[in-house]
Parts: sequence; structure tokens; C-alpha cells
Amino acid sequence: MLLRTVFATALISTLAMATASAETAKATFKNAEGASVGSAELVQVNDGVLIKLALKGLPPGGHAFHVHAVGKCEAPFTTAGGHFNPANKKHGMMASDGHHAGDMPNLDVPANGELKVEVLNTGVTLAKGAPNSLLKPDGTALVIHATVDDYKSDPAGNAGGRIACAVVEQ
Repeated sequence: MLLRTVFATALISTLAMATASAETAKATFKNAEGASVGSAELVQVNDGVLIKLALKGLPPGGHAFHVHAVGKCEAPFTTAGGHFNPANKKHGMMASDGHHAGDMPNLDVPANGELKVEVLNTGVTLAKGAPNSLLKPDGTALVIHATVDDYKSDPAGNAGGRIACAVVEQ
């Protein structure tokens, strides 16, 4: 019985350490007026980074969602720079030679303005020092645009203005 208890305790400790060692990051979305409109939890997974969004108070409808190259969110959020693009690809999920690492699927915000969704981005990592790391020295930002991304127009998919921005932080 004692051996089983010791083994169970060791197993629980090992699992807790493995979970704690997983790379994670977070981000808080602000609108142009500086009000909080949601959060993101980012978790490194085998295939990239899983971004868990919890948004509120956004206009209903379709909105482009991108990773931008600079970790700075001052309204109107142009301080976040262009799309995160460490491999120097063209914009758009339909780009024949591959797309920006920061290109992600559009979000569809329901009428109540609240959305919980998980998005997997296979083009990025949370591993510090990697060329496609979201935790680079200048930082990165998650940006929600006023309209949908057409997935083909370079450089930004005709997605309209930037309506919410969140700096990715460890």
C-alpha cells in the first residue's frame, strides 16, 4: 500500500511538472478607447500554438484575426506593425507559396458580442529564440480587425481598421 501511494505521488508530481513546463503566454485585448474586450491564453502544443480566446463587447459579424509583428498596442493599433511574417511569405491563407505566420481564420462574433473559441496557429511557437517565436524581443500582438480577411489580398487581406489589440506576454 505504501509503495502504491509513493508511486502515485511521484506520478502526480511528474505530471504537474510536465504541465508547468509547457510554454504558455497570455494577452489582454483592449479596444480603441482602452476598455478590456477579452483575453487570450496561448499554449504551446505539438503542432504550434493553441490560442484560447474569450472576447466580449465586440461588434457582431466577421472579423479578421492576425498576429502582428510588434508587441505594442496604442490606438489605432498601427504600433503593432504589419503581420508577423518571419518567413517573408505573401499574405493570405490562399497564397500559393504559403502565408504569413500571423494569418489566421476569421472570427464570427455573435449578436451578443461575446465569443469563446480556440484557434490553432501552426506557423508560430512560444519557444524563445526561434525565428517564428511569439516571444521575440520586440514582442508580438494579436489584432482583431473591423471586417473579414479575404485570405488573398497582400499585405493585409482588406480586413479594415484594427478594432482590438493585445500584447502577447509570458
